[in-house]
Amino acid sequence: MFSKILGRSILSVVVLVWAFLSLIPFNDRPFNDYIEHRPTACVDEFSGLLSRAKLRMKLGQFPSLFVALKEIAKDETIDLATYFPDIKLQDIKNIEKKNKILMNVLLRESKGRLKQGLDLKGGISFTLKIADKTFENKDRDMRSKQLDRAIEIMQHRLDGMGVAEPIIRTRGSDEIEIQLAGISMQDNPEIVDVVKRPAKLEFRLVHENKPPNGNLKSVPIGYELMFSEYEDHQTGEIEMIPYYVKKIPEMTGRMVKNAHATMNQYGGFEIGLEMKSPEGVERFAKVTKDNVGRALAIVLDGNLYSAPRINGEIPNGMASISGHFSQREAIELSNVLNNPLEFELELTEIQEIGPSLAEDAKTSSIYAVILGVSLVILFMIAYYRASGLVAVISVLSNALIVLGLMAMIGATMTLPGVAALVLTVGMGVDSNILIFERMREELALGRRMSAALAAGYDKAFATIFDANITTLLSALILIWLGTGPIRGFGIILSIGIFATMFCALVLSRALMAILIDFGFENLLKTHRNEVKTFDFLGKQKISAILSLTVIGVGLFAFVVRGDGIYGIDFTGGDEMTLQFQEKLNSNDIEKIAKENGVGEVGTVYRKNIKDLGEVLCLQTKEGKGKLLFQKLNERYPQAQLKIVQESSIGSSMSGKIKWNAICAVAVSLLMIFAYIALRFEIGFGIGALISTIHDILATIGIYILLGKQFSAPMVAAILMIIGYSINDTIVVFDRIREELHFNPTITLKEVINYSINCTLSRTILTSFTTFLAAFALYCFRLGVVNDLALIFIIGIFVGTFSSIFIAAPIFYRWHRGDRRTVEIR
Repeated sequence: MFSKILGRSILSVVVLVWAFLSLIPFNDRPFNDYIEHRPTACVDEFSGLLSRAKLRMKLGQFPSLFVALKEIAKDETIDLATYFPDIKLQDIKNIEKKNKILMNVLLRESKGRLKQGLDLKGGISFTLKIADKTFENKDRDMRSKQLDRAIEIMQHRLDGMGVAEPIIRTRGSDEIEIQLAGISMQDNPEIVDVVKRPAKLEFRLVHENKPPNGNLKSVPIGYELMFSEYEDHQTGEIEMIPYYVKKIPEMTGRMVKNAHATMNQYGGFEIGLEMKSPEGVERFAKVTKDNVGRALAIVLDGNLYSAPRINGEIPNGMASISGHFSQREAIELSNVLNNPLEFELELTEIQEIGPSLAEDAKTSSIYAVILGVSLVILFMIAYYRASGLVAVISVLSNALIVLGLMAMIGATMTLPGVAALVLTVGMGVDSNILIFERMREELALGRRMSAALAAGYDKAFATIFDANITTLLSALILIWLGTGPIRGFGIILSIGIFATMFCALVLSRALMAILIDFGFENLLKTHRNEVKTFDFLGKQKISAILSLTVIGVGLFAFVVRGDGIYGIDFTGGDEMTLQFQEKLNSNDIEKIAKENGVGEVGTVYRKNIKDLGEVLCLQTKEGKGKLLFQKLNERYPQAQLKIVQESSIGSSMSGKIKWNAICAVAVSLLMIFAYIALRFEIGFGIGALISTIHDILATIGIYILLGKQFSAPMVAAILMIIGYSINDTIVVFDRIREELHFNPTITLKEVINYSINCTLSRTILTSFTTFLAAFALYCFRLGVVNDLALIFIIGIFVGTFSSIFIAAPIFYRWHRGDRRTVEIR
């Protein structure tokens, strides 16, 4: 017994320490300050280099100290790694490549481990215009399709680069706006080029008889002169080698199925290519078979990367692009090759954007988080006493582990993410409540506290396991099929599931066992072993009528309001860029918009990279921008607002993202049904499926009836409701399965009613703690967080209702009230 407690305790401490260390440093440190104290060798020499870099930056030669150091080191062939010997780069011989990798490592070290989103921290915004020649002789539909395709490609590229939750949408009829969180153009000047490069890949033959030999002017007809860099792997020196390369390619990147970064024999990185089957494989085999002995040039965006000699036919369709790539460059290039553009994009505008959440709103959000967590803590301690304190420690540890894992994988924390974390605290106590209620049942039978602890965990384990596995299946489907914020939500949900199970089954049990060993025998108040016998199944007709009425009225409201239920994230709208003399608070702008019927408004301050002039950008539904501008001028004449630019903006939730979200929900529901049908029985699966669909429709219906609009975070909220609903249903179903085994003589109706009554206290307690957290968020009226909290409050009531009055009656109806059909199956 002692060894198990010790093992769980040590594991818990190790995990918590790791999670805490994963979050250090908590905040970003200015790179200029960080780099000044970072060198571990030749400190005085580096200080002189730093002074020169600062001087040239002040003279306007470089946009930042980061760029200044890189460029000076490049011009003077300085190996910066000599000042940072603790960063192991000795195997890289090329100084320029080594410096580039080193500076990126130092920049990453200066940043806080947990990334913050656009709403909390800001970032950059740039606009890309599709080249005019691309739209020549093309109608409006074709142009729209090309724009949509470009947005889809950008989304995949940024997902592949690990950029979390970017905003991508159209501006006007031929431009794409991209917003990236936590990125500065001063330190990442190449980010735009990486995103917008076409990635036009060609396989071309090299002239076999006339390689350039001194005279580079006599280029054979049909060929052009190109140069490839060759790196000496012993010295790191670069040599430019000329080739006559055929102008017409033998193959293009259209025949490439997949590109991936891989390590070569020298420890460097290259891009492995896999051709499409069968056409790409067959074409590549023919090209290599017909040209044995010749060199095949690999040309990307007009640059010759390598020209390997063909030694024989390559029938498997595998090739590689060698070059002077760092690991990051190889990953980025393979990502771009997997998502090639068919046309060129021109950079027309670039700005740094401030956080969309005002400072006072940030403060309010912190208060909301503190209030929500405090309410849950106070309730748990008041109701469960010492055991409640254990549950609180478990849940707070859960939140710490989630944040640590988010930092480790580079996930981004946004304000909706903060809200979800608070709700996780509310939901996280569910496993502890389930265990505690089982323990109280055992104590009521006369067991000692240690025996009740073991029995409580044993009996609750299957329920906790099944509930979390079904939610995990949904999360994995969202990661697989989802993109952008949908995929991000799936990742965070998966992290939360593992953290919840660890804290409930390992950490909490270790703490409870330690307290019992120290003589705390009154960890839980026992209650009389009496189960109420309320006839829930007898109310199934009333509950069915109520549910159908709510869903029907909600669907009617959905049809009547039409596109009015969608926010700017879904429909797009107008964007006005304003000059000002006095800054306006975003909360005040939202208040005026609400008072004058403008509806949803997006507010963000942007700073032009070139002239550092700051402007205010307002995003509204179509046709509402001028009204808002007029009302703002009337209320704040001292701001001297002036319109600089007006444009239309497209949806940030592309058709592809919306369709993927719908598919993800549909497949998740099918997977939940399949798991429960196999783990329990098909009747249970039918009940769970119908009750979850009921919860989705009822929650959306009530939300629409309240006059609310759907934004991108609302999609994540609906997905979270699915997890909450199925968790509630599994608890009831698991008890029904258990009672069927232990009570073989009573009818199916009696089993169901008894099981619901047994789990009723757990259902009410979990719903109440989650409600406390959601209600705290709702009370602070923080825009999108307020809507998230509202939709979750609705989901709590709907989910609790369905687990009692929908799922169990459907199961009962499926078997026509005959327990024998359940037992046979």
